Amino acid sequence: MVQVAAALLFAVAAGLGLTVILAMLKANRDAILSALLGDGAFPLSGTPGSDPAPHVVTLRRSPARRDVPRSVRAPARMQPLVSRAA
Repeated sequence: MVQVAAALLFAVAAGLGLTVILAMLKANRDAILSALLGDGAFPLSGTPGSDPAPHVVTLRRSPARRDVPRSVRAPARMQPLVSRAA
């Protein structure tokens, strides 16, 4: 009985998944097909400047890092692993 219920639940889930996939295909057919063909959803003519940058911007080098002294914490008191009540 449980196996039959599980099989029916699996069939309903698979049918719902297939319905969602078909609805997505119906809504975005052109974009999906052009992406599968390698064209992409947006043609290259509409892309903003894909050419290399006209000049290179060099970053300012920062001075060497100084070693900042770090505070040392006192070791915490160790608690026994087994309580005394045990």
